[in-house]
Amino acid sequence: MTETPQKIVVIGAGMGGLCAAIRLDVAGMKVTLIEMQPYPGGKMRTMPSAAGPIDAGPTVLTLRAIFDDVFTAAGTRLEDHVTLIPQPLLARHWWRDGSQLDLYSDAAQSAAAIAGFAGPRAEAEFHRFNRQSAQLYAAFEMPLLHSMRPNLTGVALNALKAPAIWPALAPRRSLARHLSRTFSDPRLRQLFGRYSTYVGGAPDLSPAVLGLIWQAEARGVWAVQGGMHKLAQELANLAAHVGVTLRFGICARKILRKSGRVTEVVLSDGRSIKCQAVVFNGDPAALLAGLLGNGPQQSLSPIAAHPRSLSAWVWSFAATPSHLDLALHNVFFGSDPALEFGPIRQGQMPEEATLYVCAQDRAASDRPLPGPERFEIIMNAPAKASLSSQEVNACRSKTFPQLAKFGLTFDHPPTDQSLTTPQGFSTLFPGSQGAIYGRSPQSQMASFHRPCARTRLAGLYLAGGGSHPGAGVPMAALSGKHAAEAILSDLISAKSWPRTVMRGGMSMVSRLTGRAPSL
Repeated sequence: MTETPQKIVVIGAGMGGLCAAIRLDVAGMKVTLIEMQPYPGGKMRTMPSAAGPIDAGPTVLTLRAIFDDVFTAAGTRLEDHVTLIPQPLLARHWWRDGSQLDLYSDAAQSAAAIAGFAGPRAEAEFHRFNRQSAQLYAAFEMPLLHSMRPNLTGVALNALKAPAIWPALAPRRSLARHLSRTFSDPRLRQLFGRYSTYVGGAPDLSPAVLGLIWQAEARGVWAVQGGMHKLAQELANLAAHVGVTLRFGICARKILRKSGRVTEVVLSDGRSIKCQAVVFNGDPAALLAGLLGNGPQQSLSPIAAHPRSLSAWVWSFAATPSHLDLALHNVFFGSDPALEFGPIRQGQMPEEATLYVCAQDRAASDRPLPGPERFEIIMNAPAKASLSSQEVNACRSKTFPQLAKFGLTFDHPPTDQSLTTPQGFSTLFPGSQGAIYGRSPQSQMASFHRPCARTRLAGLYLAGGGSHPGAGVPMAALSGKHAAEAILSDLISAKSWPRTVMRGGMSMVSRLTGRAPSL
């Protein structure tokens, strides 16, 4: 590398942006991170309440090793910055017929619970599903998740070694259809079908391979003491400690280019930052919409961000609940998935929704202190940037009366200000059109259509849940790693060697940085 540090601008302090900034600064780059909000975290945000800050986004940490790696790269340890609370009970599931099922990170415990819930046949079906999803995860982990670009050949070679996963890879096989052939009990089909919504898809339209998402939880779940936003704040503190310049409450207005390469970022205060590279930690749809200029707009293909994923209605409030035996995570199922996803497909609110309820104060104990508790309630929704005056009341009527049928009520209803709407997400995350997870996962090749770290514009890189390897807190963190590795590979290759007289030549592949462009 040259003696003068390369200047990098990271736009957005979500998981991808924070992790990219830390890795780049540790590698010797001069990094400035800018964020339009006055706080870090992106979708990992909070809402205020009388009981303290309430998570209004992700609620737990999975695939912890990815975050251990980030802190290790900066010469420290994750546990020295945040207190993690293991969650052996993954979630408590409720149905309208009065049945209830707990699932655990320990497969034997889950199998025993399923046996008591639905009998020995269902237990055997779960064992087969658990083994198959573990093999699916193993087949995709290195060539997809941990690779800078999806390696379809690597996935295929791994699949050849595991014939048990072939049914899940069948063309046009949806997760819902796959589960109908896996579980005889419709409640278990409904339960494991929910995992497609974790990345913004409906189970009847998303590919069967998304069943591997179960393994992300089955490998361990941790709550963060103080809420998930505490993790984002500690990553921001770590970034500042290693030397990243953090600037909150300021927007990027335009990314300038010269001779086909990024040269400068213009800010909302009129100033600009000259740079050799930019990491955009936002929704790729914002670039395609031209929100950062003509060059970035031409840097991606429309298929990289369209069609859009699901959105959500999110309540975040404090109240005293009725005496229902809640866990940290609770799922209250509607009677029929068609009543939820059919209307969503038409751009409408669910007729009867499945509701996710996080009782945040039950992370350490299912018997929290007396007084108001903090709750986050999520209902799936179509992505949309507009909001009618009737929709907030409709959301309220489809949330709290539904929970009351299960016996869950609150001593006072939350205010409208406690609700984040799809339109609210559209405002918080420009260009997203309200979609929470970026591009929709509802196609067989969706994972291979997501944009990777490099774009068509030299010097412009992507990180975040809208880019490879996809949505979710650990995936966004991995995207930051991929962006940093791509930048290091490209800048070191470009700056360390003199130009050759003859174009072409060979470039070796580094296990650390992946495939660099040919000199």
